[in-house]
Amino acid sequence: QVMLAESGGRLVQAGDSLRLSCAASGRTFSIYAMGWFRQAPGKEREFVAAIGWGVGSTRYAESVKGRFAISRGNVQKTVTLQMNSLKPEDTAVYYCAAGPTVAVTAGGYNYWGQGTQVTISS
Repeated sequence: QVMLAESGGRLVQAGDSLRLSCAASGRTFSIYAMGWFRQAPGKEREFVAAIGWGVGSTRYAESVKGRFAISRGNVQKTVTLQMNSLKPEDTAVYYCAAGPTVAVTAGGYNYWGQGTQVTISS
C-alpha cells in the first residue's frame, strides 16, 4: 500500500520554473515506478513523465521533453517534477501515481495522489 501527497503547485508566469513534489508513505516505495500525470479542465488525464524503481529509467511526454525532469529519492520516499520554461498550456491539476512498471497510461498505476493545481499565466 502506498499513499501519495503532491505539493508545490501554484500560479506562475509563462517562462517560469516550478518544482512539484510527491511524498509517499509505505514501506515498499522503492519497488514502485512513479509517474506524473495532468488533467486540464474539460480534458482527459494525460501522461507527463515517469521514472522506474531501479536505476531511474525515465520517460516523458513529447510535449514536455526537454523542459521537465523527473527524479526520485528512495530513502526520502519522494518523487519530484522539475518544470522549466512553463507555458500556459501546462496549466492543469498534476497528479502523482505509483505502479508496478513505468507506464504511459493511467491504467498502469495503482495508487494516486489528490493532485496539485498548476496555473501558468500568459
